[in-house]
Amino acid sequence: MNFALNDEQMMVQKMVREFAQREVAPIIKHYDRKQEMAPFILPRMGELGILGICFPVRDGGQGMDYIALGLACEELEAVDSTLRVILSVHVGLNSMALLQWGSDEQKRRWLLPQARGEKYACFGLTEPNAGTDVAAIRSTARRSGDVYILNGEKMWISLATKAHHALVIARTNPDAPDPHDGLSAFMVALDSEGVSSGDIHGKLGVRAGSTGWLAFQDVAVPVADRLGEEGEGFKIAMSCLDNGRYTVAAGATGLIRACLEASVAYAHERRAFGREIGQLQLVQQKIAHMVQYYDAARLLYMRAGWMKNQGQRNTKETSLAKWYATDASFEAASQAIQIHGAYGYSDEYNVERYLRNSKGAVIYEGTSEIHQLMQAGYALDYRKDAPIRCELPPYDPDYWQYSEEQSFS
Repeated sequence: MNFALNDEQMMVQKMVREFAQREVAPIIKHYDRKQEMAPFILPRMGELGILGICFPVRDGGQGMDYIALGLACEELEAVDSTLRVILSVHVGLNSMALLQWGSDEQKRRWLLPQARGEKYACFGLTEPNAGTDVAAIRSTARRSGDVYILNGEKMWISLATKAHHALVIARTNPDAPDPHDGLSAFMVALDSEGVSSGDIHGKLGVRAGSTGWLAFQDVAVPVADRLGEEGEGFKIAMSCLDNGRYTVAAGATGLIRACLEASVAYAHERRAFGREIGQLQLVQQKIAHMVQYYDAARLLYMRAGWMKNQGQRNTKETSLAKWYATDASFEAASQAIQIHGAYGYSDEYNVERYLRNSKGAVIYEGTSEIHQLMQAGYALDYRKDAPIRCELPPYDPDYWQYSEEQSFS
């Protein structure tokens, strides 16, 4: 593995950093207080190509690799977690599923406008009574001729009221001996008759983003919009989570970096007992831990990105990266507040928002407890990754960046 960034990766890193720092950082505190998403963010990210960063040009994307996606997530969350959440959902949980599982026609219809940033996408897995326990999903999709009739409700859905498309997991076989085998995946246009949505307010963190719910009442979903085969929904959902967890790990790494940079700046600025507080050893200890957290988290997500580029299964490595980086970001944010003292307890400084935002990531896309059990299962040889019918395609620059006449566009 060579972790030196190539010219394209550095270009992506620079472009995304400039967008986040120049255009979002000055206004993010205002929208966090309002608990609203700034209206320009999604269109601007589409315009810059960020929403299609790691997809082939022929599919409407920018032709970059999976490491470039991770770098973009790191830069976005270094400003605010809500920016990275957009990539986690639109790219990791939805569009990458189309790249992995979709037919050519499904890619043309769904992926192409999403990668171009013309349409926004979300992921409908979690329900009011089904989170970690995916087998408890109650939403149903009953086949009737050439359509499925979709009913149910999804909760804690990022971009629920902003997205045009949703990848929805629903139960198609209530009699399956193993309830995991009774699930299927569907692409659903959210302007379809019978679809409603709403926002959730009062969240601890990620307040400048969109989180909400989706409800489906007798929604007719064409059979052609089923992703994969009937009964593959659980496998598709888990592959989506592999991709989403990668973006969360990379983003949490950016949050650690933001905590470190804010703490170093404040340690030079603040004086106590006649000297900079950075000269106090226990302050240095906290900063040293942040350095450790950042380097370890970055190496873990870069390894996962490298494995994705190579076409290697990375469920174990991505789980470890997500678990470590999110736990470390929560600890880094807590220590950053401690360094800032009373000011850290106020939203006058960004570290207060970093702490609130960091807590969500140790819960969503697999709690830290679930990832601990996964890692123990791998170590004890209780857990093995079974092959799946459609693996995420490895990065091939010749294919990714080719855009001649056979492209869907």
